[in-house]
Amino acid sequence: MTEPARDAGLVRAVGPLTLAASFVNSVVASSIFVLPAAMAAAVGAYASLALLACAVATAAIVTCFAAGGRRIATSGGPYGYIRSAFGPLAGCVAGTMMWVSNVLACAAFAAALGDAASSIAPPSIADTVRVVMTLGILGLVAAVNIAGVAWGARFVAVATPLKLVPLLVFLAVGLANLPAGVHAPAGAPAMQGFGRAMILGIFAFSGFEIPLIASGEVAQPRRTIPLALGLALGFVTLLYVSLQVVAQGMLGSALATSPAPLADAMAKVHPALQALLLVGAFFSMFAYLASDILGTPRMLFAFARDGMLPRILGQLHPRTHAPFVAILAYTAIAALLALTGTFAELVVMSALASALMYIGSCAAVWVLARRGSATFDPTQVSPWLPAAASVGIASMVMMIVLASWAEIGGLAVMLALSGLVYGVRLLRLKLAHAP
Repeated sequence: MTEPARDAGLVRAVGPLTLAASFVNSVVASSIFVLPAAMAAAVGAYASLALLACAVATAAIVTCFAAGGRRIATSGGPYGYIRSAFGPLAGCVAGTMMWVSNVLACAAFAAALGDAASSIAPPSIADTVRVVMTLGILGLVAAVNIAGVAWGARFVAVATPLKLVPLLVFLAVGLANLPAGVHAPAGAPAMQGFGRAMILGIFAFSGFEIPLIASGEVAQPRRTIPLALGLALGFVTLLYVSLQVVAQGMLGSALATSPAPLADAMAKVHPALQALLLVGAFFSMFAYLASDILGTPRMLFAFARDGMLPRILGQLHPRTHAPFVAILAYTAIAALLALTGTFAELVVMSALASALMYIGSCAAVWVLARRGSATFDPTQVSPWLPAAASVGIASMVMMIVLASWAEIGGLAVMLALSGLVYGVRLLRLKLAHAP
């Protein structure tokens, strides 16, 4: 396999266990602390089956990513596949879908933090507490990142490892205190509800593409990437299904309306355990917001520097050299969305935007394999790749189709706007080079 020029000088030192841990860290995010309630509201006790269906769909997409990572092991991950297969316009659309999906997810977790805070506040001030918590958290994280990338990176490094400990404690305590005689579901869920659960589940499984952006630094990528993806997906599936089953068993029908389901389940055992899960959820969501606001505004900054967004977004802070205008704009969008939407609504739109990127990635890897590109060895293509690409694309298309007409319309508007952004950039380039 030819070493891509963009990876010249990079050290391929990331092994399978390190990469698998990176996948788990990217996938197991803040959503799992609130997801069980949203899944139960959509399909009740069938939520664990919906998660297994999401795992199958994710496995198909992961197979395509593994094939791409093995044969096109270059920095940029899925964006490298999409751009190589379909050109710069597709790359622009993928980048736009990425930051839009991220800002929706950022808003969803800010809204979830606000909801959790308001649920324990006196009813007379609950709405005020929600607004103050939502804006305060986003403002604090934005301020930390404007202070400089080093502060933002340190903040993420401290907060991120704390998220797995409460989840493992929840499973250990929950399994030991699970009530006897958990009832089986009474009837089949409606297709609309199952579709909504699939969208929520796919959101929870998303994120495995992020470590692949550093594929240019993976040792023996043909072996390491598929192995790490398989290990990570197996662990995450077991963790998610176990958490859903335990939460369902402990809370029953109350799970669907709980703003902090894991913490509420632990409250049945001991108040100290409830506090632990609340703190764990807070730190996990805080870490996600810190990581997202550290990274995603840089996409707006890059788009502005490339002439695809207003130039003002490309300004740097005179002292810290952080892209402060992009950070402020991104945070303001997230705050507006968080105050006007709910966790489930925002997560659905974020998942739909990600679905387009997954469709493009699956199609791109298969097209490059058929084409026999310079960095894609056609003699080593897995016989499972066509089936995996078909299942991955079909599952994402079905997920989009099962969304509401308003959500599909919003997705179409996002696509049109991203194409318009690219068209405006081309027009500017032509005018700049016109005689």
